[in-house]
Amino acid sequence: MGTPLGDFIRAKRDSIQPESLGLPERGRRRSPGLRRLDLATRAGISVEYLTRIEQGRDRNPSIAVMNALADALGLDAAERDHLRHLAKITGGECGAHPRPAPASRDVRPSVLETLRLLEPGIAMVTNRLGDVLARTSGFEAVLGDSGLLDADCPNLTRYVFTDPRARAFFTDWDDVADEQAFGLWLGPAVENFAWFTAELAAGAGPDFTQRVNRHAVPRNRTLRLDHPAGFRLRLRRETLELSSDAQQLVVHLPADEKTVEAVDRLRRRSHGRLSAVS
Repeated sequence: MGTPLGDFIRAKRDSIQPESLGLPERGRRRSPGLRRLDLATRAGISVEYLTRIEQGRDRNPSIAVMNALADALGLDAAERDHLRHLAKITGGECGAHPRPAPASRDVRPSVLETLRLLEPGIAMVTNRLGDVLARTSGFEAVLGDSGLLDADCPNLTRYVFTDPRARAFFTDWDDVADEQAFGLWLGPAVENFAWFTAELAAGAGPDFTQRVNRHAVPRNRTLRLDHPAGFRLRLRRETLELSSDAQQLVVHLPADEKTVEAVDRLRRRSHGRLSAVS
């Protein structure tokens, strides 16, 4: 049985064309991408050791080996961070198979007060599982018609993968789906990840499971929305990590004048108030 670390290394290896690294074409291959031999040679490790890492038989590779593999695969900064994170959870923290459990939904009073200061902006407190734990009235005004907030405990990841309205609402649905799936690897904790993915996988299907296992590191792109009211919105996102709570404060900022005008009209339609989800 493999591990998230091995899956990620193998996925990156399969995605690299040897010619892009200056390696000669060796004719037909059984699988796409970079051969184990080529990656092992570039990283300065044995093929046998690389095989053990990819197959999950070595769960504690050294930092030096991780850096060598990152260099050999040509990983960017975000991908290197993800590689280090997977090495961490694949090692001692995953070995005990902790009991799956839902994440805490509590938001500190000081965080809620910070959210109030952002009114009437478009902001929310969330975690890596996608739970919308608290939001401003501006967030409700813009997202209220999408269907996301219909649930008693709104969850963006579940909405993206199980609600047909999400595919129409998010102009770049594939990018948003990749982002939500990737975020699951970053917390809040290994046991929360196990609980949520098991709970969601049955209803979300291969669109979800394939993305989780692909480890596609998302880029911070402008969020584009096709609002049911007929508006085309473009929003930039600024994220403040609340590391001690395993939560994030996410602020959405209009990216152009048309979006500013559309958001203003949506706010006037709505009279929502700050809502903390418990």
